[in-house]
Amino acid sequence: MLKKVGIFLGLVLAALVLAVGGLYAKGGSAEVLLWVVKIFVRQEHAPNREVTWAVPNAPVANPQGRSERKPPNVILIVADDLGYNDITLNGGGMANGTVPTPHINSLAQQGANFESSYSGNATCAPSRAAIMTGRYPTRFGFEFTPTPKDFMKVIGHYKGPNQLYDSIYHAEREKDLIPYETMGLPRSEITLAKLLKGQGYRTLHVGKWHLGDAPEFRSHVHGFDEALSFQHASSLYLPENDPNVVNSKQSFDIIDKFQWAAGSFGMHFNGGEAFKPKRYVTDYLTDEAEKAIEANRHQPFFLYLAYTAPHTPLQATKEDYAALSHIEDHTLRVYAAMVRNLDRNIGRVLQTLRDKGLDDNTLVIFTSDNGGAHYVGLQDLNKPYRGWKATFFEGGIRVPLFMRWPAAIPKGVKPQLTVNHMDIFATVAGATGAKLPTDRPMDGINLLPQLRKPADKGPERTLFWRTDTYQVIRKGDWKLQVAQNPRKDWLFNLAIDPTEKNNLAAKEPEKLVSMKKELEAFNATQVKPSWPSMAEAAIAIDKNLRQKMLPGDEYVYYGN
Repeated sequence: MLKKVGIFLGLVLAALVLAVGGLYAKGGSAEVLLWVVKIFVRQEHAPNREVTWAVPNAPVANPQGRSERKPPNVILIVADDLGYNDITLNGGGMANGTVPTPHINSLAQQGANFESSYSGNATCAPSRAAIMTGRYPTRFGFEFTPTPKDFMKVIGHYKGPNQLYDSIYHAEREKDLIPYETMGLPRSEITLAKLLKGQGYRTLHVGKWHLGDAPEFRSHVHGFDEALSFQHASSLYLPENDPNVVNSKQSFDIIDKFQWAAGSFGMHFNGGEAFKPKRYVTDYLTDEAEKAIEANRHQPFFLYLAYTAPHTPLQATKEDYAALSHIEDHTLRVYAAMVRNLDRNIGRVLQTLRDKGLDDNTLVIFTSDNGGAHYVGLQDLNKPYRGWKATFFEGGIRVPLFMRWPAAIPKGVKPQLTVNHMDIFATVAGATGAKLPTDRPMDGINLLPQLRKPADKGPERTLFWRTDTYQVIRKGDWKLQVAQNPRKDWLFNLAIDPTEKNNLAAKEPEKLVSMKKELEAFNATQVKPSWPSMAEAAIAIDKNLRQKMLPGDEYVYYGN
């Protein structure tokens, strides 16, 4: 009976959202959409239930029968939309460095800090696909973030109060769409979890997935023995009216409005019924990560701990908000409180490793899926770099990559090689003795040998990024961005211009042509996207969404 009611409500929702999409095309109000979403999309979940992580009866045998020391545990921690300047490691940090991040910093200070590190993409889901597979996501059609068509229809017809250029909806591409829930990581891909299961590891996932919401695409069927994950991409951090929460709403951002209207507060364990987290989500994920570590401490384990912080909606605990009373701007104070909370929780994970005697032989990797987002409305998230999430300027794709493994990685090493999220896969394989797949191209490299010669930039490396017609190549110190909307090339020499201020496209025609040829050759080896980009929006390179875009401001359209 409940299933039939759900189907009926889904049909009603589809009809209403389609009608709202039509209103948008005619200049209708966003409030109509939000009313529809709030009534028909937001879901109530079952009360919290205790998660019990399985405790294996005995350590898993080494499949190769090796007699040396136990292979290292691996913990991969991924933050969500963390800006380059959100942490204080490099002397910066938000609010003039008054929001310290000692625990995140310690991973770099006590291990390796890859100072020229890039995300797999400028938005979350393709970037996570690169992390999980060690491959360009364009090799297997995962070019865009999974998003419902009707929401993209709204994005494509919406123009915010500070936007100068209209968004674009590609109705002609609807014929190539697949259902939102099936926009997932192909089952044919070999994930880090699958790789390590073959090495006898217990594989555990806590937090965000965003690589497919249908049951056949969730993390517990992609090689994870156990998985506690969100419905869809994320969750509220606490219910909006919880007595322990402080909220910041961005009235200028339609995505933020949608999140507040549709945001659920629920999680699945191994694909079961959705239930409410016990408390503030970042704290709750750490609670469960600690329990998972305890349950598996007598054998090699891989824990993928994917926080949603500090992605919107912006919600802080009252405790963290109160601790930052020196910050006057409310939005910045809430955001900073979320980063403060994230740092403290990473410290809890590190302390758990010490308490359980696992610290020395655990490889902890920390990164963010992409740079800070312009739609938060804060200006210096990616300082000193230009650009934002959903652009391929350095601010959108420069991310921290720290690796700490006391038994094998020296303290404070700063490798100069240009690296990418795809390298995590090969590096974990090297650390654990797993063999890389040989039946497909693998794009990452093992970074552990680089630790023996950190000052060496290594051989000239070429990296690519692609999202529809907006495409990028970095070859050595040269970086070329090619966009169709606006029709523009940006060519930079990052060795002398790391913040991309001086466009050399007109002054270096030979370099421009040669790099375009390499970009074309790369594209010829990639596959057609499994689903199309349905909407594009203009993003100002040097302004956040709270600031008015003016004629003459540089911008680029980003499609999804």
